[in-house]
Amino acid sequence: MDGKTILLVEDDKALAMGTVFVLEAEGYTVRHAVNIKTAGTMLDDAVDLILLDVMLPDGSGYDFCRSVRDRGIQIPIIFLTAMSEEVNIVQGLELGADDYVAKPYRLKELLSRIAANLRRYDMAGRAPQEAYTFGRHRFVVSEFRLYDGDRLVDCTQNELRLLKELVSNEGIVLSRGALLDRLYDMDGVLIDDNTLSVYMKRLRTKLGADASCIETVRGVGYRFSKNGKATGE
Repeated sequence: MDGKTILLVEDDKALAMGTVFVLEAEGYTVRHAVNIKTAGTMLDDAVDLILLDVMLPDGSGYDFCRSVRDRGIQIPIIFLTAMSEEVNIVQGLELGADDYVAKPYRLKELLSRIAANLRRYDMAGRAPQEAYTFGRHRFVVSEFRLYDGDRLVDCTQNELRLLKELVSNEGIVLSRGALLDRLYDMDGVLIDDNTLSVYMKRLRTKLGADASCIETVRGVGYRFSKNGKATGE
């Protein structure tokens, strides 16, 4: 990811120093701000991603996230949060953040999340991927069809739309609220929380062993990974 610039907004100097060292060793350019005011002066067209602490000396990271989105800036935002309460994680995602990493974080996980979010952002301006292959399955975007090997899997349009949101955001946590905002029934009626659970359960059943690619992030939402992880509603 050479050439990418990351804005790190973190007031813990020791943590920031270690994080900057690791990111620069990976080839990133890092700008470090200890508060919201300074971060605002560093945010320009050169910044590709924001690592954002929640609790800052002059305000909340949530407020800064909201202000960034209100300005129409759509670069990835990853929250660095020491708060384990699920409601705080959900709040950040609902405000427009793309992901979160809980402190104390493992550097390998942080680097993986950064790479995934940058890759997703870079792909956003390109033509959609023709097909996603995971395990035994292949989701062909142009046909809007799911195959298990050569066999066509019988799925409803909304199940396929749910799958498309998951696979096209591989490695990114999608909150249930975000999925509800993006998914509409064919007649234009909003899908409610219970209906989303039904769609998710049916989709996992149809994926069989490959359902492990859809990870449930408890109390938050879902993350798709080709490597597979934990399942369960």
